[in-house]
Amino acid sequence: MVSETSAVGGTAALEPPKRRIDPIELLGRFAPVIFLVVLAAIFTSQQPAFASETNFWFLLRQNFVYGILAVGMTFVILTGGIDLSVGSVVAFAGMVAAAVAKGSNWRDVGNPDPGGSAVLLAVLAAIAVGAGAGLIHGFCVAKLKVPAFVVTLGGLAAWRGATQVMSQGTPINRFSDDYRFWGSGWILGDRVPVPVAIFAAFVIVGYLVLRFTTYGRSIYAVGGNPEAARLSGLNTTGLIMSVYVISGFCAGLSGFLLTSRLGAAEVVAGQGYELIVIAAVVIGGTSLFGGEGSVLGTLVGTLLIGVLYSGLAINNVNPYYQPIIIGVIVVLSVYLDQLAKRRRRA
Repeated sequence: MVSETSAVGGTAALEPPKRRIDPIELLGRFAPVIFLVVLAAIFTSQQPAFASETNFWFLLRQNFVYGILAVGMTFVILTGGIDLSVGSVVAFAGMVAAAVAKGSNWRDVGNPDPGGSAVLLAVLAAIAVGAGAGLIHGFCVAKLKVPAFVVTLGGLAAWRGATQVMSQGTPINRFSDDYRFWGSGWILGDRVPVPVAIFAAFVIVGYLVLRFTTYGRSIYAVGGNPEAARLSGLNTTGLIMSVYVISGFCAGLSGFLLTSRLGAAEVVAGQGYELIVIAAVVIGGTSLFGGEGSVLGTLVGTLLIGVLYSGLAINNVNPYYQPIIIGVIVVLSVYLDQLAKRRRRA
């Protein structure tokens, strides 16, 4: 006969152990949100105007290009890849869009574009350039098996060079109101900037695709274990190519929007954007090794970088320090992510 004590002990032994709350794991998961809230609170305490509605829209208008590019970069990094070419593609796509809008006299800087359908053609041209660049990168990575770092590093140089050849060192400016509307206009009773609305649409679509579609789940599968994904019947080659096309699409449209926002297409447009965009994705919790992350995390990472830049500028911090701070935050974010994963496995 089993004693009552042993029976009770046996029942207790069958109960699953209660999982303790691990502060390191929580910090690894929610570090971006925590950093964002803390930074916003600090800057608001120093400059109350930082929390105003005006500054909020200004912050989003200053960072919408980074945000759109970061959505596309999230798809690439989820597969374990990287795209270092986005800044150069932005510049080349913007130059092509400006030239198409102006027509045959695009080198005559004194004449604005005619507006109307010319702007639509400019948008389509920019998107085609970006998606085409992404297709080339994806083909080299997925079909030719060239490392993504090497392919997109080459793209960074090649597309920047193509921009220089096309422009001959001369910017294209003087655009119509129709052209400028997409980068500087407002909608909903002049309350929401047009580029911010476009950025929000990209975030929503990107989230829905990754969260609720078979394609999105396949992206995570490829990033988690490419060989297992291939053996399970997924077209890993096509999936990898597709994410670079998405990144290129985002870069192409961003090139047009940036040109519209600034009122000029320049050779130096987009320089250094790849670092900021990758930082936003990584800070937002997307693993550089693939298979883990989300567009909502990327949104938080983009906002965090925007808040940091804006707050430092308001407090008259030397801008030379900003890349140093971003670099430290990136390394710290990756470290916390890896530490949290090791704790979960243990």
